[in-house]
Amino acid sequence: MPSGRRSSRRRRVEPHPELDVERALGGRRTESGPDGEWTVQTVPAGTKTYRCPGCRQDILPGTPHVVAWANDALLGAVAGLEDRRHWHTACWRARGRRR
Repeated sequence: MPSGRRSSRRRRVEPHPELDVERALGGRRTESGPDGEWTVQTVPAGTKTYRCPGCRQDILPGTPHVVAWANDALLGAVAGLEDRRHWHTACWRARGRRR
């Protein structure tokens, strides 16, 4: 005869947390602008020094930044990915205001 106690293995009914789409995609998103369509990926902390094409300053190791590449590259998607650039996040947001 079974005991009257509830099993400790029984799942509790709790609502599922909201899905963070950006995190599920590895921080990758698509952005459109006057300069074309871009894939942009957030990098929490790089391990190398990169040169930002926006301000032409170094992005030091450990600095959060973004990597962007053109989706509509002249020689195709692979060429766009090979031509990717590391940007300071603020420089990427301000690229439309630059000359």
